[in-house]
Amino acid sequence: MKKTLIMVFFICSGIVLGSLIAILVKDVSFLNWLSFGLDFGITSPLVLNLSVLTLTFGATFRLTVAVVIFVILFALIGFAVVRRAGR
Repeated sequence: MKKTLIMVFFICSGIVLGSLIAILVKDVSFLNWLSFGLDFGITSPLVLNLSVLTLTFGATFRLTVAVVIFVILFALIGFAVVRRAGR
């Protein structure tokens, strides 16, 4: 359980830092390729109206080059930390 939480922490950290880097470098000419990405998901929300209760479902993901690089990097770091903690 502890190893799983460590890996989830590192992967989430990679997503957050990758997103931050993608936002920061989008105007830098030689690094703007890091902010190239795709949006996918449900763009117009799904609405379920039950008269008493209305539920709205929707999710959109933005996947950029920086996010992919940072998730891979932080996953490798996470594996190293988990392996070292297991000794």
